Amino acid sequence: MSTITAVALLVLMAIPEGFSQGIPREILRCQCINKERTPIGRYIGPVEVIPASSHCKDTEIIATYRIDGTKVCLDPDALWVQKVLKKIYHQSSSRHVAE
Repeated sequence: MSTITAVALLVLMAIPEGFSQGIPREILRCQCINKERTPIGRYIGPVEVIPASSHCKDTEIIATYRIDGTKVCLDPDALWVQKVLKKIYHQSSSRHVAE
């Protein structure tokens, strides 16, 4: 096998690998390993709810601290988290009604 043939074969083998990485790997798994049960109340900034999917069986709730912008996973079974989500939902739905 000549050098040109070997190089061409390696290039052709590498092409599909580059095209198969359209979705970053970190999205294809659960984001939350540890979940905060302790209330963090007024320090909560934006909250993101990621529904259960084929990549993660759990509904994940990720809040951002207002102070430094770090993200923390919240336990969806904790009563205080459910109250926060209900408050956010009611604020969001009342804004849509007012518009």
